[in-house]
Amino acid sequence: MTRSARVFAPAKINLALHVTGQREDGYHLLDSLVAFAGIGDLLTVDLSGPSGLEVTGPRAEGVPTDARNLILQTLTAIWPGVEARITLDKHLPAMAGIGGGSADAAALYRAMAALTDAPPKPSQADLAKLLGIGADIPACIASAPTRMRGIGEDLTPLQDIPPLPILLVNPGVTIPTPAVFAALETKQNPPLDSLPTGELLLDWLKTQCNDLEAPAILRQPIIEQTLTEIFETQGCQLARMSGSGATCFGLYASEGEAQAAANTLSETHPDWWIAPTRLDGQAKAAPQLIRATT
Repeated sequence: MTRSARVFAPAKINLALHVTGQREDGYHLLDSLVAFAGIGDLLTVDLSGPSGLEVTGPRAEGVPTDARNLILQTLTAIWPGVEARITLDKHLPAMAGIGGGSADAAALYRAMAALTDAPPKPSQADLAKLLGIGADIPACIASAPTRMRGIGEDLTPLQDIPPLPILLVNPGVTIPTPAVFAALETKQNPPLDSLPTGELLLDWLKTQCNDLEAPAILRQPIIEQTLTEIFETQGCQLARMSGSGATCFGLYASEGEAQAAANTLSETHPDWWIAPTRLDGQAKAAPQLIRATT
């Protein structure tokens, strides 16, 4: 019986994000196009126990290993009483608008589903539990291009989103998501326009926005500088912030242009997190079962 699995947790990128309302319970309603990058964290789950969470990797510092961690919250909520030894190899910055914690929790779900023969998609009851832990978790479970609406429960898979070259840049600041929403002046904004197909995506994205960008800049003005410097790199087609920030991204026509832009920004800002990649996270997200050798 297979007792271990290794799962890649790709970064979630909000290519466009419109805030369309707010419910009476305080939850904000969103309409967002999300895609997943080829860079992320790596989760290893071993059901032979004993239970525990170890965090390693270049971004391990400050990541909680107790019940505050979304990985452990997901395990407890969906598989109560199950013993699992978990190792998180952390590469994504925390509180960065790219779904790091939610992507890790979603990777835990994919690993456990593979190891326990549970359905790969959560039931309605489990979906409600996961939304209570993190609104991005259901979208991150599939790690595929998706139109995400409501509070994260209304998911429409998309087939025509190309794996564009992308440059991710975080200037080393964090912004609590509630603070960004609190600074948002208008919470009743139009939804996304009808999505195009394939090659028209970039032109369409230029007509959309991230409604959280302006309030995030009010909290951390360096985000505006980051967006400007990304857009000024050669070949950049679009520069935008992801989620509630502070990670920004640039889209390019070629991987070479994205890498050249990364080199340019790294020379100027050696302390920034800068990662050229592609929007191809879906291809890497399937659990890899580790079969025992004895």
